[in-house]
Amino acid sequence: MRASLLGMYLVQAVAFGAKRLAQRRGLALRSTAYDALTKELREVARLEEVSGILSYDEQCFMSEGSAASRAAQKEALAGVIHEKRTSARMAEVIDAARGLKLDDARENANVRDAIEGFDVESRKSKDLAEREARLESECFVAWKKAREASDYPAYAPILQDMFALKREVAATTRPDVCAAGEPYDGALDAFERGMTASRLDAIFAKTREGLEPLLKAVLAKKRDAPDVDALPPALAFDHPGWKGSVEKQAELSKKVAADLGFDFTKGRFDVSTHPFTGGACPTDVRITTRYSDGNWLEGFAGTVHEVGHALYEQGRAGDAVGDGLPVSKALSMGTHESQSLLWERMVLQSKAFWEYAAPLFHEAFPHTKEASPEDFYRAINRVQPGLIRVEADELSYPFHVFLRYDVERALFAGELDVATIPQQWNAYMKERLDVDVPDDASGVLQDIHWSFGAVGYFPSYTLGAIMAAQIFAAAEDALPDLSDQIRRGEFAPLREWLRTEIHEVGSTYASPDDLLRAVTGDGIDPAPFLDYLTAKYGELYGL
Repeated sequence: MRASLLGMYLVQAVAFGAKRLAQRRGLALRSTAYDALTKELREVARLEEVSGILSYDEQCFMSEGSAASRAAQKEALAGVIHEKRTSARMAEVIDAARGLKLDDARENANVRDAIEGFDVESRKSKDLAEREARLESECFVAWKKAREASDYPAYAPILQDMFALKREVAATTRPDVCAAGEPYDGALDAFERGMTASRLDAIFAKTREGLEPLLKAVLAKKRDAPDVDALPPALAFDHPGWKGSVEKQAELSKKVAADLGFDFTKGRFDVSTHPFTGGACPTDVRITTRYSDGNWLEGFAGTVHEVGHALYEQGRAGDAVGDGLPVSKALSMGTHESQSLLWERMVLQSKAFWEYAAPLFHEAFPHTKEASPEDFYRAINRVQPGLIRVEADELSYPFHVFLRYDVERALFAGELDVATIPQQWNAYMKERLDVDVPDDASGVLQDIHWSFGAVGYFPSYTLGAIMAAQIFAAAEDALPDLSDQIRRGEFAPLREWLRTEIHEVGSTYASPDDLLRAVTGDGIDPAPFLDYLTAKYGELYGL
C-alpha cells in the first residue's frame, strides 16, 4: 500500500513539475514576444515624437520661406515612420503577439492596439503615407495664407485634394469600417474608435432636441429683457483698460496655467494663430493660445482649455508598461476633449472658480475691481451666438460642431462640392444661429483642422462636452468638497482624481463607452450634459 501511494505521489510530482516547467516556458515565450513587440513600438514612438516637434515648430515659429523644405522633411520622415511601422521585423513581432494573453490588462491593451495599428498602417503604401504628410504640410500653409486674405477660392483647390486624399486613406486603411457603414466612418474611426455616423446621428439628435428649445428660450429672454446679461463696463471688450493689455493677459494666463497644474519644466507655452496642444511626449508638452487687446476672455479661456489637454498629456503613464506604448495614448479625441472642456466649462465657467480668479484680474487689471466674482461668472457664461467656434458660448457651441460634421460628411459622400461650402456654411449660420457671416476668414476658413488632415475630428468636441459632464458629476461624488476647493484655488484634488481615473488609464479600455462605464456607470449619454446646461442657464436667465 505504501509503495503504491509512493508511486502515485511520484507520478503526481512529476506531472506537477512538468506542468510548472511548461508554464514557465509559456511565460518565457510570452515575455519574449511581448518584449520584442514593445521594443519595436517604442522605436516608432520616438520617431513620431520628432514629427510632433516639427509640426509644432511649423505652426508656431517657422518662417514662411521654409514651408517647402519643411514639407519635404515631413514627407521623408513620414516615409521612414511608415517603413518602420510596417517592416518585416514589425510584422514578425506582431504575428508572434497575435493571440497573446497576458495577466496585466494594460499589457493586453498594448498588444490589442499594436495589432490594430499595424493592420491599419500596413494597408497604406509608403507612397500614400508620404503624399499624406506632404499635402498636410502644404495645405496648412495654403490655409494660413487664405485665412489672412479671407480668400476661400484660393484655398478651395488644395482643400479638394485633401478631402480626396482622406477618402482614399479611409477606404484603404479601414475598408471593413467603410463597407459596414459609409466612407465617412473610416475617417471618424481614426479619432473616435468604434464610433459611426449613424450612432453620432442618434447622439447629436438627442443633444439638438434638448438644446434648441433651451437656446430659443434664452434668446427670447434676452430680447424681452436686454439687460438680463449686460456686461458691467469694466468687463466690456471696448473698455479702454484693455488697451495694450496683451502682455499682462499672457502673464496672468501663465500664472493660472501653473496653478491648474501645467508643469512648465516639461513643456512650454506659446502664441499661435489657432490655439492647440502639441509637443512630443508627457515630458515635452506644448500649448498655445492667442490674445487680443479687447477680448480678454479669448486668451484666458483658450489657455484653460489647452491646459486641460496638456494635463492629460502630462498625466499619461510613463512607467515601463506605458512609456512610448499604445496604452499610454489618449483613448480617443473625444476623451481628450472631455478633459479640456471639463476644465474650461465645468471649472473656469463655474461660480466657484471666479472666487479664485477675480482677485487675480483685479490685481493685473485695476479697472476690473468694480466687477465682482458674480459679474465675471455672468460675463463668461453670457449667451451670444457668434461667428467663431472657439469663442462660442456653451449653448451655441454644439451647433458649430453640427455644421462642420454635416459639411465634412457630405463632402465624403460626394453630396457637396468644395467650391460651394461657403454658401452652405453661411446659410446654416443664419438659419440656426441668426448670424450673418461677413467674410470667409470669419466663416469657413476659421478652423485649422481640415488644413492638416483632421477630417472627422469635429464631432469629438461635442462628444467631449457630453463626456465632460458625466465625468465631472462622478468627480463631484468622489470629492464632496470640490466646489470649495476650486473656490480656494486648490486644483490638485480634481487634477489627481482625473489623473488616476482618466489620464493614467489611457487606452486600457477598448472604447470611450467602456471607460465611462468604469468611471461613471454609464456609456456616452447626452442626458447629464443637457441637465447641466438646463439647470445652469435656467438660473442665469431666470427661465
